[in-house]
This record gives sequence, structure tokens and C-alpha cells, in this order.
Amino acid sequence: MRAMLWVVGVVAGVLILLGLLLEAVRWLIIIGLIALVVVIVLGVIKGRQVMQHQSRRR
Repeated sequence: MRAMLWVVGVVAGVLILLGLLLEAVRWLIIIGLIALVVVIVLGVIKGRQVMQHQSRRR
């Protein structure tokens, strides 16, 4: 799961940079930002699940 988050994050970063370089293709920036938000949200959700799972063990 962590590897998938990294891949989506890297793809989002590449799309944002590509969108900035190619100013005519503004939708790449939007897609990259959406993907970045998705990665952040998934990371927070998974982090909370891991923290709750660890606290149940104790």
C-alpha cells in the first residue's frame, strides 16, 4: 500500500511539473493536484488505521 502511495505521489508531482512547464496544458496541473490530494488523504487514513491498530495491541 505504501508503494502505491509513493507511485501516485510521484506521478502527481511529475504531472504538476509537466503542467507548469507546458503552460498550454493546464489540465495536467489540475489532475496532478487532485492526485496529490488523494495521496494525502489516503496517507492520513492509513496512518490513523495503523495507529489505532497499534494501540489495540497494547
